[in-house]
Amino acid sequence: MEIQLQIQRQRPQGAPYTQSYRLDVDPSATLLDCLLQLKGEQDGSLTFRKNCRNTICGSCAMVINGRSALACKENVAGELRAFPDQTEAGLPVITAAPLKNLPVVKDLAVEMAPFWRDLEAVAPYLQTEAPPQGEEFRQTPAQREQLNALGNCILCGACYSECNAKQVNPDFVGPHALAKAQRLLGDNRDQADAQRLAEYNSAVSGVWGCTRCYQCNDVCPMDVAPMDQIGKIKQRILAQESAASSRPVRHRKVLVDLVKAGGWVDERKFGVYVVGNYFRDLGGIASVLPLGLRLLVNGKFPLTFHPSQGTRTVKALIERVEAGADLSQT
Repeated sequence: MEIQLQIQRQRPQGAPYTQSYRLDVDPSATLLDCLLQLKGEQDGSLTFRKNCRNTICGSCAMVINGRSALACKENVAGELRAFPDQTEAGLPVITAAPLKNLPVVKDLAVEMAPFWRDLEAVAPYLQTEAPPQGEEFRQTPAQREQLNALGNCILCGACYSECNAKQVNPDFVGPHALAKAQRLLGDNRDQADAQRLAEYNSAVSGVWGCTRCYQCNDVCPMDVAPMDQIGKIKQRILAQESAASSRPVRHRKVLVDLVKAGGWVDERKFGVYVVGNYFRDLGGIASVLPLGLRLLVNGKFPLTFHPSQGTRTVKALIERVEAGADLSQT
């Protein structure tokens, strides 16, 4: 079948532009097959990365039809089923672009150095003393099982490319790094948990920089679910930190406490408690006063609060979650 392949190209220091090619391909062909055919038959100047061709190395990650994916995993038939109305001149269209949040080297190849620097920031290796001479590190099958899914990460960069937190906050280390961080926190051989949690408990670079958009989970080709791993780190931090320790921790704790108390958030208290640290931080209170006054003048500040009729049910559900209950069985 004939398709049109639209590729975002870019030379070093140049502006990006789109170039279209017509290809006669088998519907079962992967996008990587298409790129190899195109490079071999029509345009040898096209630049992209590839290696294993079998969803193991992660080298061929790129933006395919608007979302980050592995070119060796996505095939023509699947793309056409997902985007049946994407046509031009009577031909089905598949688009390819370089990963986002990384500088372009040329065409579909990006500079991965920032990706590796962010990974290095979480110390992605075991920190432990050597075992006594003649002994070795041991793990039970159950301990090892906790690491299996996280060990599937191939560091392809798809989650990093889709991370909107990284797009607006260059200091955020990214979902790939924090998923690796959770793997180390879950490893019984590592002895740096306290140090790691202190470092990850950052409003800018650490777990609180995540916006919980789920994009990383959606595009991960190996089902590592980076956002879920970030959530696990947050839970460990929340379990050991008080509301006074930092604004991100207080934000989560105040939110839960207010919902438990009234069924939903009491907006009169939320900002003052979080930013003003329960009236202890006068500077924080002063910072929200102008906003509060504008809301009051425009009739948008709630003067009263009406608890939800289901407050008792909501409180019971939250307490069951906090106790570790499985609500899927209810």
